[in-house]
Amino acid sequence: MLTLSEKECIALINKGECFQAEVEGGSFIVKIDEYSPVVCTAIHNGHRLRDDLNKSFLLTKEERFYEEDPYTDEMLSSFPIVLIGNDSRFEYDLNRPKAHSTYFKTAWNKQVWQKPLSTKQRSESHAKHQSFYNVLSALITRLEKQFKNCIVFDTHSYNHQRIEADTPTFNIGTSQIDIERWGGTPGHFEKQLNKIELPNLAVRAATDEVFQGRGYLIAHVNAHFDNTLVLPVEVKKVFMDETTGELYPLVLEELKAGIKQAISETAAFFMRRFGKRKSVRNVDLLSSTLSPEILSLDKSLYKLANNVATLKYINPINIASERKKFLARKGAVAPEFSYKQLNLNPYQFREQLYKLPVENVMDADIQQLYRHVIDNLATKIDLLCSIGNDDFVYNSLKYYGQPDKDDIANAEFLLRAPDIIGDDEEPSFDASHAVQSFQKQADEWGLKCKVEKSSRIVAKAMVDSERNCLLINKDAMFTAKELIAFANHELGVHMLTTVNARRQKLRVLSLGLVGNTHTQEGVAIYSEYCSGNLTLNRLKILALRVIAVNLMLEQRDFSMTFQTLMREYGQTTEQAFTLTTRVYRGGGFTKDFLYLKGFRDIVNLSKTTPLDNLLVGKAGILDLSIISEMVERNMLEKPVPLFELKHKSTPETAVIDYLVSAIR
Repeated sequence: MLTLSEKECIALINKGECFQAEVEGGSFIVKIDEYSPVVCTAIHNGHRLRDDLNKSFLLTKEERFYEEDPYTDEMLSSFPIVLIGNDSRFEYDLNRPKAHSTYFKTAWNKQVWQKPLSTKQRSESHAKHQSFYNVLSALITRLEKQFKNCIVFDTHSYNHQRIEADTPTFNIGTSQIDIERWGGTPGHFEKQLNKIELPNLAVRAATDEVFQGRGYLIAHVNAHFDNTLVLPVEVKKVFMDETTGELYPLVLEELKAGIKQAISETAAFFMRRFGKRKSVRNVDLLSSTLSPEILSLDKSLYKLANNVATLKYINPINIASERKKFLARKGAVAPEFSYKQLNLNPYQFREQLYKLPVENVMDADIQQLYRHVIDNLATKIDLLCSIGNDDFVYNSLKYYGQPDKDDIANAEFLLRAPDIIGDDEEPSFDASHAVQSFQKQADEWGLKCKVEKSSRIVAKAMVDSERNCLLINKDAMFTAKELIAFANHELGVHMLTTVNARRQKLRVLSLGLVGNTHTQEGVAIYSEYCSGNLTLNRLKILALRVIAVNLMLEQRDFSMTFQTLMREYGQTTEQAFTLTTRVYRGGGFTKDFLYLKGFRDIVNLSKTTPLDNLLVGKAGILDLSIISEMVERNMLEKPVPLFELKHKSTPETAVIDYLVSAIR
C-alpha cells in the first residue's frame, strides 16, 4: 500500500485517479478502487497510539479495545471507496469536533492520561483530525460534481451488555438527517438490514433506539455539502465477545456479506431517487475490476489444484477385462478394478490449500466463494486419497451426499411409469457414427474440440476437460433421439462450460465451484428436456442410478447389486454391469444420484431464474447469486448459450412434461 501525504491524496482525487494509501504517517487509510457515489467510513476502527502518548496512557489494551470499533473496516471491505481510521479514538476522536476530539484527562468515567496532554501533543492529534476531514471533503466535492448526489455510510459498533433493555443488531441514527428531503432512504436501509441472517442469532434493525446519530462526521458533511446524505449506523458487537475481544469469525463473515447487500441496495435506491440516472442497480455501485488480490489468489489456487480431476482417478483402467471376466463367471465373483495412481502429496496439498491468502480478497461474497472452493477441495482430496479402500464410500458421502427419501421416491415413481408409445426406439447408431455426428454438431456450434472413441469410460459419453475432447464409449449404441439429446448434454453444456471457463480471467471456474456436479449435470439433463428429446427411457436410466446408489449403500456387495438390478429392475447383464460399476468404482461412488436430483432442482430454478449464468464455467447453484453479480459487474464474461435454455411444452412432450412436473 502507498504512503501519501494529505496533499498528494487530494491531488489524486481531483484528477479522478484510483489509489489505496495510508495517509499522514498511517493515521488513516483511503481506498478508492473506482469512483462511485457511495462512501463508507470506519472512523473508530483503529487501535494505534503514538509512542509519546503510550507512555502516559493508563488504560489496558483490553479497556481501550472495548471502546473502539474493531472489525468495522472488514464489514465495509466490499465497497470501492472506504476511509478507515487507524488511530485510536483515545488519541483523537474523529466523530467529535476538532477542538473536542482529544480527551483532556478522562473518558467514559475512566482516567485516560497520567497527566493532561500538552498543547503540542493535542496539536499533533488535531492536525491528523483535520487531515482526515480535508481528504473526506475533497472526495465528496469530487463525487457531488460527478454524480450530483452522494451517500455516506458512517459505520460504528457498540457494546450492548451494559444496556439492560433489548437492543437492536443495527441502529440507524437520524437526528441530524433531513428526513423531509431525503425521504425513505433511512427506512429503506433499515428494511435491508432486517434481511440479514446471522448464524444462531436473531437480527433486528431499528432507528434512533440506542443512538440518535449525533456524531461530528454527519455534522461536518451537513455543514459543508448540500447534496450528500450521511447514514450513521451502529452494529451491535454480536460478532465478538465485547469484554475479551475474542472474534466470532463465522458471524463476521455473514455480517460482511449481509452489510454489502444492505448498503449496495440502499445506495442504489438513493441514487435512483436523487442521482442523475434513474436505472441504478446495486451492482452499478460496486467495483467492476478484478483486484490484484483476487487474481493472485486465483492463480495460486489453480496452480495448486488444476490436476485434481475426480473421474480421471476414479474410472477403473481395466474395465474391459474385468467386465469380460465377471460376465464369463455369470456375476459370481466381484471384479477387481485397478486405478490410476494419485500423483500428488495430499498432506502438502491440504497445507498449501489453507495457506492461500483468502483474507486478502476484500469483496465479502467473492471471498466466501473462494472459501467454499478451498473447503470443497480439501474434502475432494480425501475422496481421491481413499480410492480402492473402505474409507472411499464415506468420503464420497461427505463430498456428494446420498439419496434421501424424496430422491428414492422420485426414482421409484419414474420406474413405475408405463412405457410411452414410440419411446421404445432401438439403438441403431454405433460409436463410430456417434463420433461423426457429435463432431459435426460441435463444428456447427463453433466449439473447437475433438470427439473420439474410448475404451476407458463407463458412461456412453464423457467430456475430458483437460484434453478438450468428447469421449465416446467404443461399445455404446445410440438412438436418433439420443444423438440429439447427448449433443445438447455433452457439447451444449459440459463442453461449452469447459470452453467458457477457459475464457474467464478467473481459473477457479475451470476447477469447479461447490456443487458444480449437481448443478452442471442438472443443467445438462435439462438441456435434453429443452431439445424435446428427453425420453422416458432416459429418465428411467437416471432413476436406476439413484436406485443403484441406494442399493450399493445398503448391500455393499457388487454381485448382489448386479443381481438385484437384473431380477427386480429388469436390466440386462450389460446394463446391470454398467450401472453397478458406476456406483461401486473407487469403493462406493455416490455421485450418480445427483443427475436426477440436479435435474429436478434446475427445473424448479428455471421457473424463477434465468439459467444462462450457470454456463459461465463449472458453476454451482450455491454461488449463482455472486456469479451473476460478477457477470453484471463485468468481472466475468457473460456466457452465451448455444440454444435457448427454456423448455417449451408441445403435444409430443405432454407425457414427459407430466412426469417431470410430478418429480418433487
